[in-house]
Order: sequence, then structure tokens, then C-alpha cells
Amino acid sequence: MESTLEKIKEIISEPISKLDLVVDSIEYVKNGKYYFLNIVLDRINGIDLDTIVEATNIINPILDEYDLISDEYILDISSKERG
Repeated sequence: MESTLEKIKEIISEPISKLDLVVDSIEYVKNGKYYFLNIVLDRINGIDLDTIVEATNIINPILDEYDLISDEYILDISSKERG
């Protein structure tokens, strides 16, 4: 699974860089009966909700096209928390 997550990072990094975003982390986890693909993004000065939506609209079709994970999962894209 680690190589799959690295491939996901590789294929989404360039498209989201147009929004000045970088991939902070990616994890694939099971929570209850559901699987989640958690992608955490970061940007200098933080990320607002509109940018998360924009990034989701970029990332989701890429993941559909490459179809690297055969299980059904919930895509969860969020921003890195700033302390």
C-alpha cells in the first residue's frame, strides 16, 4: 500500500501545485466499516475551505482516472493544522 500512496502523491502533486499547494501526508485507513483515503495539504499562510474544494475538484478525477485503489473508499482532503 505504501507504494500506492507514493504513486498518488506523485500524480497529484503537480496539478495541485498550480494552487501553491503541497501534499503534507497521505494515509489509507479503516475506520469502522469504511476505508478512508486521507490527503492532507499545506500552503504558506494556510488553506481556506474554497481552496480545499478546488483541490478536491482537481484530485478526485485524477484518482478516478488512475484507479490505484480497488476497494471502495471515502476521499477526505484537509489542510494541515497550524498551531
